[in-house]
Amino acid sequence: MATTNAILGKASLSTVRTRKKTAFDARIFLDTVGASRRVVEFVKKQVIFSQGDPADSVLYVQKGTVKFTVVNESGKEAVVAIFASGDFLGEGAMAGQRIRMGTATAVVPSTVLIVGKDEMIRVLHAEPSLSERFIAYMLARNIRVEADLVDQLFNSTEKRLARTLLLLARYGKEDHPEPILRKVSQETLAEMIGTTRSRVNMFMNKFRKMGFIDYNGSIKINKSLLTVVLHE
Repeated sequence: MATTNAILGKASLSTVRTRKKTAFDARIFLDTVGASRRVVEFVKKQVIFSQGDPADSVLYVQKGTVKFTVVNESGKEAVVAIFASGDFLGEGAMAGQRIRMGTATAVVPSTVLIVGKDEMIRVLHAEPSLSERFIAYMLARNIRVEADLVDQLFNSTEKRLARTLLLLARYGKEDHPEPILRKVSQETLAEMIGTTRSRVNMFMNKFRKMGFIDYNGSIKINKSLLTVVLHE
């Protein structure tokens, strides 16, 4: 039977066990960076950057939740990722990306550290420990992206929803358990897994009846939801 970490697309078990030691230390970073950084407070639903904006900075979520959406040529919008405290976004700027490929929006009131691209590169060269942590984060993110693709191609809607809820609750991240999701709508969940709101509502009701979640405005994720993901 596949392990929970493999199913959720997280780093290896050894990486998870050492996460506390290697987790990004925002205070060290704040003390290190210079003038090309700023901490910005965003209110709920406020746009942090828009698709097509210049990609000139890297962002680090200090507090809150940020969603990343992409709109295609026909105007259809899809939620590509959800970022929480401790996550980076916009790092494509460091790989030659000239414009933002999507839009970042605060789901709840959020605090974001914005670091200029050149300043970020300078700091990573000057601080090997931060560079190691940043690389470890990006490798874990790459594993997650690959797992998301497999999830979309091969898993049922029910399993994709269960996996998404567990990821949003940060199962597998020992230092950031968040079993209660307060601000995630069924519409957002539907966009994330590529289905309709009615299908999400049907499976949410099923999960609640089976005791996998408690759902009354906010969503409490019970560990038993793992059985949906692990079931072949």
